[in-house]
Amino acid sequence: MRHLNLFVILALVFAGCPAKADQEQLGRVRSLKITVLSTMLADGLKPLGEWGFSALVDADGHRILFDTGGHADVVLRNAQAMNVDLTNVPEVVLSHHHADHTTGFMPLRLSVLKAAPRALARTHVAEGVFYPRPITPGGADINQMPLIKTEYEATGGEFIVHATPAQIYPGVWLTGPVPRKYPEHNWTGSLKVQTPHGLEEDTVPEDMSLIFDTDDGLVVLTGCGHAGVINIIDYARSFIRPARVHALVGGIHLFDASEETLRWTEGKLREFGMDNFIGAHCTGIETVFRFRQDLGLDRAHAVVGAVGASFELGRGINPGQIAK
Repeated sequence: MRHLNLFVILALVFAGCPAKADQEQLGRVRSLKITVLSTMLADGLKPLGEWGFSALVDADGHRILFDTGGHADVVLRNAQAMNVDLTNVPEVVLSHHHADHTTGFMPLRLSVLKAAPRALARTHVAEGVFYPRPITPGGADINQMPLIKTEYEATGGEFIVHATPAQIYPGVWLTGPVPRKYPEHNWTGSLKVQTPHGLEEDTVPEDMSLIFDTDDGLVVLTGCGHAGVINIIDYARSFIRPARVHALVGGIHLFDASEETLRWTEGKLREFGMDNFIGAHCTGIETVFRFRQDLGLDRAHAVVGAVGASFELGRGINPGQIAK
């Protein structure tokens, strides 16, 4: 009888488990739209351009603000001009500590605090974002993130620090710090960071991207791609699945890349089968046109990122009025 009861229990458990085919579908994003709120290209009247980046993500009803721009008010003013409501956006992702991605963070939080205390109240960062960045050994810290942390937590905000990849919603992944498998060098090389291992060259170790797993492939959202766009994609394919890249959106820091670097990068992107590309912020205008030509992409599938441009699953790229 005891054996029979155990058999019944096991049968019920397995009867409630989805089949393998269904399990493979559990972690996919079905509806996705990424809208650029801050980058250099804008009409200059209502939406403003700046050296910075920010994008709004709508993924299966989950709204996430990715980076917050390089000036205190640009993302806020652009959101207002575009009729984007940030009071119903609970979460933020900061790709790294640089000011062109974080300066708007506290002004945005304060702008929604009274009307919606839970808006922009939960922020994801990668390990290393709060590390001191002294100009000289023992000198003043130029990293503003520790100060921002104190101010943010005083408003009731919470930072979640990721040391490894994390799935924050079904099919929505944070890379956490990205291993530097390939020698992509997308940082200045002149700054230092104080890590637990000592004072080291600041390679922006906390650089983090958002990855969306869809039936059409992976959609990759980057801030500056300091870890290297190929390192980011290769790493995402290792812990999610080795799918093609359906879309790449954001900055990938190739505006001053060498001919050799561009040729190698586009070769790797070709291997990944990239379908759509919005190259914003630090990507470089010349880089976007180079990739369009060499990867066989047309104007519908590769554009320079502009404020208001978007990528939507099932519909592709809407470049906006400026980038058409």
